[in-house]
Amino acid sequence: MNPTGSPRLTVIGTGYLGATHAICMAVLGYDVLGVDVDRGKIDKLASGEVPFFEPGLPELLAKALESGRLRFTTSFEDAGAFGDVHFLCVGTPQQPGSDAADLSYIDAAVRSLAPHLDRRVLVVGKSTVPVGTAKQLTGLLHELAPAGTDVELAWNPEFLREGFAVDDTMRPDRLVFGVASDWAEERLRAAFKPVLDLGTPVVRTDLATAELVKVAANSFLATKISYINAMAEVCEAVGADVKDLADSLALDDRIGGKFLKPGLGFGGGCLPKDIRAFAHRAEEIGVGQAVSFLRQVDDINRRRRARTVDLVRELLGGELSGKRIAAWGAAFKPNSDDIRDAPALDVARTMHGLGAHVRVYDPVALDNARQAYPELRYGDSALDAAEDADVVVLLTEWSDFRRIEPDALARVVRHKRIVDGRHALDAAQWRAAGWEYRALGRS
Repeated sequence: MNPTGSPRLTVIGTGYLGATHAICMAVLGYDVLGVDVDRGKIDKLASGEVPFFEPGLPELLAKALESGRLRFTTSFEDAGAFGDVHFLCVGTPQQPGSDAADLSYIDAAVRSLAPHLDRRVLVVGKSTVPVGTAKQLTGLLHELAPAGTDVELAWNPEFLREGFAVDDTMRPDRLVFGVASDWAEERLRAAFKPVLDLGTPVVRTDLATAELVKVAANSFLATKISYINAMAEVCEAVGADVKDLADSLALDDRIGGKFLKPGLGFGGGCLPKDIRAFAHRAEEIGVGQAVSFLRQVDDINRRRRARTVDLVRELLGGELSGKRIAAWGAAFKPNSDDIRDAPALDVARTMHGLGAHVRVYDPVALDNARQAYPELRYGDSALDAAEDADVVVLLTEWSDFRRIEPDALARVVRHKRIVDGRHALDAAQWRAAGWEYRALGRS
């Protein structure tokens, strides 16, 4: 415990979630030790380099390191000696060949940390896991830790939005504390005191409910996105306009407009794998029928990628082979360099596979895209990618793309055709400038 009474924190795992949590907690005044088995990640962070793109985080890392409150290590022995509260922030990706979550990283983290816990401490899971994982990890901690049952496990799910992770960590809209004792809640409140002092609501609940909150939230958001995209398919069949439909629905305060945006659909490292893992786990525990709709949500979302390729093909007269196509976007969403399950790259690769000459540009995700998909070609700017293009396809809704004027783009392309995969552009403006404009769900 610090002389000030604040608990000393360790953060196990220094990927997107862990690095963000460690940096922000140090800036809020805690002594924090970041722990990872990847020496490369540790060395980068210790030298002041954030190994991924997140607005505002590099400046906070510099501040945290300068304060002396943030350090990094690969030693679980050091972590056990240092920490009063240990946050588990390792990844839980989708298992290869299965919809189930891969829990090997969180299992390994607990097995590495537990033998060094020789006093009463709190271990806090933040990773997204199948319900029932906390119960299993509690047994593992009690079995392997020298302090035995004096070590408690709590669950505090994360709700980070890529591009807004700093605000979501330091000024969250709620904190969920899954605990088994009053002591565990008190330790969590001490570990989040500056955040709680802002008036942040707290939901105290049991471990299983806390595990469910994140997957339930992501499943709801994914369902809302896929719902409006299902309506887009209907609109395409009858010649209606899904944007006007969505705008009308958004004015109903029972529905609201957030996540009711038609287009290419969701991707990234969370929503797709979380809804699949949730459905898989529900089937394991005998309630698969209750969430069977999530399979349809996933199918609708996947279809939007194929439908976007179809839209490009239609605009090109039915043939992609030999056509020059500018693909604007690689990241799964703006303000991120994350290309995991990115719809933009899925569409670009499909068009490439059909014989098109595809050139990709993204403001921050180009390096990741080049490394993952060297078979694609890449431009140095949006206009460079569009040089002599037969069609421009907007796939990630970066503000950079919204700001491009139709006349400026017209000077570099071969044909004035644009497919707006994200409903990010003003259709009337582009059509008035002489462009053939197409978007999913719009006539």
